[in-house]
Amino acid sequence: MNKRSGRSQVAGLPEWDRCAVMGVVNVTPDSFSDGGHWFDTTAAVKHGLDLVAEGADLVDVGGESTRPGAARVDEAEELKRVIPVVRGLASEGVTVSVDTMRASVAERSLAAGAVLVNDVSGGLADPAMIPAVAAAGAPFVVMHWRGFLQGSTVRGSYVDVVSEVIDELHARVEAVLAGGVAADRIVVDPGLGFSKEAEHDLILLAHLDRLRELGHPVLVAASRKRFLGRVLAGPEGAPPPARERDAATAAVSALAAHQGAWAVRVHEVRATADAVRVARAVEGARIAEGDR
Repeated sequence: MNKRSGRSQVAGLPEWDRCAVMGVVNVTPDSFSDGGHWFDTTAAVKHGLDLVAEGADLVDVGGESTRPGAARVDEAEELKRVIPVVRGLASEGVTVSVDTMRASVAERSLAAGAVLVNDVSGGLADPAMIPAVAAAGAPFVVMHWRGFLQGSTVRGSYVDVVSEVIDELHARVEAVLAGGVAADRIVVDPGLGFSKEAEHDLILLAHLDRLRELGHPVLVAASRKRFLGRVLAGPEGAPPPARERDAATAAVSALAAHQGAWAVRVHEVRATADAVRVARAVEGARIAEGDR
């Protein structure tokens, strides 16, 4: 834990005295907000470097869309998309995360220079994932996940979404620990937009403090998601396109930072980088005032 801010840290990663900013590089033709924009390796590496120049602390590289209804790519194609980008960014000194549900992609990415595995299934999609991460000693993001977003899994049913997400994340974290991943290398993610309606996402954001009670750093991935479109549209309006939700994303980033999130995962970095720095400055002023 960082003594200055009281913010949780992750073993094996740099320490930041504020909420970190994770920039997104989707090396896919079909991601919900920017599919196809960075599908070429050279363009993807350049985009990742641009995100760092705009304030990203680390860059999350993914080669498979997880939007509802998206078809899975095969292992060879995912490796072809991801590994050259991971290697290219790592060679430039970028702190790289790999966004994958496959153990083979995680292993190859770590060998190519990635330092964090971000698995939206929390190790459920591939039984080999947890042993692979444990063997590598890599930090691991455990997201709340109720299965691939097909049919009824697109919209989850909850009586108390906060308690249920916490309980399910706790069970998954216990399984990850039992699989050999060190406690100080586990990050939890509430899985905004995954088997959740807009009201579920908003309630979870309002209670990030309870997620922190799990005892692990929290990653918030709200960028451009459907619930933000619903908020911006109002009760009768049409949601704006995903790429027009960046200001709303920055607002969520500031709120998440204020509640102690370890990192926020975003597509457009500059506004969020500013937002988390302002949140840190306000937090610092409050701490200084309390010390008087």
